[in-house]
Parts: sequence; C-alpha cells; structure tokens
Amino acid sequence: MLADPPITAGPDVPSPKVSPPGDPPALFLNRELSWLDFNDRVLQLAQDEGVPLLERVKYLAIFASNLDEFFMKRVGGLQRQREDRVTDRSLDGMTVDEQLTAIHKRVRPMLESMYNLWFDDLHPALHRQGVAVRPYDDLLPEEAVHADDFFRRQVFPILTPLAVDPGHPFPFISNLSRSMGVMLEDTEGMRSFCRIKLPENLPRWVPLPDGKTFVALEAVIAANLPQLFPGMKVLEHHLFRVTRNADIEMDEEDADDLLSLVTEELRKRRLAGVVRLELPAGMGDAMRQVIIEGTECAPEDVYDVPGPIDMDDLMALGSLDRPELKYKPWLPLVPPRLDDEDADIFSVIRQGDLLVHHPYESFSASVERFIKTAALDPKVLAIKMTLYRTSSDSPFVPALIRAAEAGKQVAVLVEIKARFDEQRNVDLAQKLEAAGVHVVYGLVGLKTHSKLAMVVRDEPEGLRTYCHIGTGNYNSKTAGLYTDVGLFTTNPQITADVIGLFHHLTGRNAQRDYTKLLIAPVNMRDRFLTMIAREADHAKAGRPARIVAKMNALQDDRIIQALYDASSAGVKIDLIVRGFCCLRPATPGLSENIRVVSILGRFLEHSRIYWFADGGATDGGGDGAGEFYLGSADWMVRNLDYRVEAITPVETPAHRQTLRDILEVGLRDCDHAWDLQADGTWRRVLPTGENACPGTQETLMRDTLAVHRLGRR
Repeated sequence: MLADPPITAGPDVPSPKVSPPGDPPALFLNRELSWLDFNDRVLQLAQDEGVPLLERVKYLAIFASNLDEFFMKRVGGLQRQREDRVTDRSLDGMTVDEQLTAIHKRVRPMLESMYNLWFDDLHPALHRQGVAVRPYDDLLPEEAVHADDFFRRQVFPILTPLAVDPGHPFPFISNLSRSMGVMLEDTEGMRSFCRIKLPENLPRWVPLPDGKTFVALEAVIAANLPQLFPGMKVLEHHLFRVTRNADIEMDEEDADDLLSLVTEELRKRRLAGVVRLELPAGMGDAMRQVIIEGTECAPEDVYDVPGPIDMDDLMALGSLDRPELKYKPWLPLVPPRLDDEDADIFSVIRQGDLLVHHPYESFSASVERFIKTAALDPKVLAIKMTLYRTSSDSPFVPALIRAAEAGKQVAVLVEIKARFDEQRNVDLAQKLEAAGVHVVYGLVGLKTHSKLAMVVRDEPEGLRTYCHIGTGNYNSKTAGLYTDVGLFTTNPQITADVIGLFHHLTGRNAQRDYTKLLIAPVNMRDRFLTMIAREADHAKAGRPARIVAKMNALQDDRIIQALYDASSAGVKIDLIVRGFCCLRPATPGLSENIRVVSILGRFLEHSRIYWFADGGATDGGGDGAGEFYLGSADWMVRNLDYRVEAITPVETPAHRQTLRDILEVGLRDCDHAWDLQADGTWRRVLPTGENACPGTQETLMRDTLAVHRLGRR
C-alpha cells in the first residue's frame, strides 16, 4: 500500500526562535505524575461534603475508571518502553523505571484514600439516605431468599467454573473482567483452584425487593458456591481482576490497509500482558501464588485491595433516581437565534457567524439540527464530516445515510484508531459504507482528531459552503456532559480552508496553504509559537500583552519554552488546564508571570480556547479585543505532530467577547478550581476578593439563562 503524502509544515510560516531548553528537570513537570494529580482532584470532589451525595459517588467511580485507563494506556506504554529497552528520558529527566516506581508509590496511598472514603464516609452516608449495599450475611431472611432465587434463575445457568489442574492450564483472564478465585478440597483432602468469571451482562449490585437495598453480585455467588461445587468443600473465595496493556504499537507504514491493522490491534490488545493485578488484602498465600503465576504478573504490579474491586461500578448507584441527592438538573437552552424551530438554519448562519456553547446551549437544537436539515434539504448537494468518537445510537448516522440515499454526496472520515472506540468506529464505518456513504478510515501515521462538518448548498448566488468547527466530538451523549464550543460560519476564507482539508483527508493531496485555519501537523505549532513570540514583543515594547489559553492538557516542550520566554518578557499568561500540565508556573526567573489553574465540576471541561491580546485591551471592555481561536487541539506533542487538528479564528466581536467572558469566569473560580504551584503541587482556590465567582459552571449556567432572556449571540 502506498503511504499517504506527508503533511508537513510549509516554508510560508517561519518558526520563531525558541530559547535553549536549559535543565529539563528544573523546567518541566512529569506528565504521568501530573495526570495522577489530576485524578486526585477528582477524588477530592468525591471527598467534598458540599457536593450532593450521589454526585460524590459518581466522582469516586470516575476516579476508579480514570485509573483503569491510566494503567492500560500510560503504565502499559511505559512497560512496553521498558521491554523495548528505550533509554530516552521524560521531559523532567526521569527514566522509564524511575517513572514506573514513582507511579506505584503515588497510586497506593490514593487507593487507600479511595477505600477509606467509601467505608468511612460514602457507604454510611448512603445507608442513612436509605440506599444500602449490604453484605449477604446481613440480609433479612426474605431478602436472602430473593437473592438466592436470583442466583438460581439468572446466574447459575451462565456461570462457567474453570478448574486449574495438570489437565487444565490456568485460564486466560480478559482485561478488567471480574473473576472469583475459589480454593476447594475434595473428600480425599486434595486441594484445587477454580476460577469463575462474573457475568458482565448482569448488574453488579443486585436489587432487593424494596428497590433501595442492594447486595453485590459476587456476594450472591459466594453464598451459593455449594451449588456449583457439590461434594466439595469451599475453603476460600476472593474476587480479583487484571488490567492489560492497551498501548499496542501499530506499524502503519507496512500495513496493507488500516481496517485490517486495527482489527489485528484489537486482537493483540485482548491478549496483551498484565500491567496490574488487584487482589483482596485477605487472600491466602496459596491462592495468591496461583493467581500471580497464572497471570504472569510481576510482583511490583500487584495491588492489595482493601475493599470492593472495580469501584467504577459505583456509577450505577450514583445514577439512582434520587434527585434530592444530585445536582439540580440542567436542561440545555436553545441558542436564541435558533429559537424558531421553523426557521431555516442556513439563513440564520448566513446572517452572521453563530457561536454555540455546550452543554449550556443545546447540541440537538444546533449541531444535530444542522446535519439533519442538510440531509433533508433538496438544495444541499454535499455533506462532509469527521467522526472521532460518537455514540452507538448517534442521530448523525441515520441522517447521513438518508442524505446518501437521496443522492447527495456524503463523505465521512471515521477515525478507526480512536483508542477504545476502534470496534465501534469500524462497525459505524461499515454501516455507513454499506448505505452508499463515501467513508475514509483515516490516514496512515496520523489520527484525524479535528471536529469538522461542512454542507454545500445550491443557492441563487451560486454554491455556498456552511461549516461547523468545534472543540468536541459529534457525540450527542457527551455533548450533555462535556463543555465545548463550536462555530457555524459561511466565511469564504474559512470554508475554503475546510474544503481543502477535506480534499486532503479523502483525496490524499499534500495541501500546506491555509489562509485562516491552524492545521496540525502543517502550520499549527508554528502559528502558535509566532503568536506567543508576538506577545513577548508587545511586552518588550511596552504595549499590552496577555495570553489566556484553555485546554485539556499541556505537554509540548517547544510551546512551554516559548511561554517561559514570553513570561520573562513580561507577558501575563493564564492557562486553564483541566488535566496534566508539564509547565512549571510561578518560578522566579522562569515563569513568575504564568498562572495555571485546573477546573473540575459537574461537567467535564473539554473546550479549547486561545486568546492573544496582540496589543489590545487586556483589562475588560466589550469588544473582545485581540485574537481568539477555538478548535480540537491541546498543546501536546501528539496533537501538534501526530494528529490532524483544526483550529479556527473567531472574528465576530460579540463572539470574541463571549469567549473572553468564558475564560475570565474560569480564572475567577473559587469553588472547583485548583492552582498549580511552582513545586508541582495543586492547591484548591479559596474565595478571595469581590470578583471571585462561586464556580465556573454554575456561573455560566446563570449567564446562559441571562443571555437567553436577552435573545442575543
């Protein structure tokens, strides 16, 4: 297979001079440890008594789920590097082994805090609210009868005990599946080990007749083990779980086609090595040894767990229908300019660019409406989209199929290398392709992460292109949980860039010239470096200079060094970074003008917004002075070098001011915000000053209501 023409930065965008990196350990924070700090902030929300009880339970489940993914991706990646004898050090100067040791040392006390929180706080608090997770031995007689009946009808027929003996090797344990180990003794005193996989299609928490009391599935199985092993004595039983490496390296250059390559990767991932083994603290030595040897787990990757394994299943309890124990529901509002359901959305966009902010504003009334209307509009000739992650019941899929069946040109790039969504995206792509949609499976060597949709319409003045450029995926479910912004526009320069990018994605041309858009890996890093250097020049000349950037993560060393240089030149820099951050702020002589804040809350902060003052006002005003950008990319090496990303300028003054307001609200947050300190620790922000706001998301919900009443944007 011929490789795709490389997308490389063109000579038209000179790269500004960046200072030498200096001493890495002093300049950068470790990515992996910074990510663990992020997850610790999630745990702090679970510990926060000011948060509604069931939301705290959800945060605990999110913490556990995040940790699972961290082990699969990041620990798995480090272990692969160790196996490959990689000698490169991290930005902060740590070897692979040093990072793995530091991770294990950091994770163990976090797990202790998680279980202490569950046993000492959340579990008793749930019980006081009538939501009880009870041990089987504490069930009332009628409750035990109900649980046993559930076992006989729903569980017993589908269980498959697997013995381990000379004729039966230790069974393969799939990733993140819950297994019960059982030590048995026969009538002759011979002991043996047996593994039972807990069914994944049954509830973890078995409801009892009152609907408010639950018993764990493993407890029900354990109480009924004699039915599984008649004539045998059950000596011991414990739950355990393995986590497998999901960081499988793909050789894309030698692949005949990406679809086969991804299918093979999924197979390898299922069989990948163990990166974590969770064992209950009270497990006997004999069973422990059998499981460790059977899973071929290294001793340092064994985690003794003092409580329930797989705590992300607590999400089911957090989702119980108890509104008084949750955040007050938020119903996204229809953007004022789209209030008239009968109005033509294309005429609304023609009147001027439209900025939308999810989940404060409705995704279905804006983005979904855009594509659904295009699918039915006889004047629409073509629809093109990128799909990175979408829901299994995505409303976009039937709309695109309907458009293709109506004879429209429909082209969709489905990124089948989106980690953990590979199989779903493969199925989605094949479904679209079978319906006549032109499907592109991605580019060799790059992931297509940009969030783009375009519609070509035949109008009296000629063909007109409408575009949506966003920061979030075309996923209707996460659109209600993630904060994202998006821009609808007919700006000819922007739409021409989008057309050119789609031509590259589907036709494999080597386009490098983009007038308005910042495209990775073509011109994005160089354009950002140029704008950062420009702010430094403004500061040196005594002109207003400021940078405010909001993103998910910050790790690119060249961007970080440029920010250090700008700080030294006197530029005030505020960074809102939800996740990990490798930049070290507030360090004299290096970054004393840089503040890094992380914001968490009921919604996941996902929007990427960039503001460069460019000599304009930095202290307020209503004209949104400076340059504003939004799009799909974080300031990370993977985004800038190994993904196709798109960022657009926002040029309407009112929209620039809206983005500025969003950023400023975040910087005033004194409820769910943490400040990064020079030593790499995070300190929760406390209320100070009259301008402090109670919380970014609460403030933006209130402000969205006000905007809706005024009918603007």
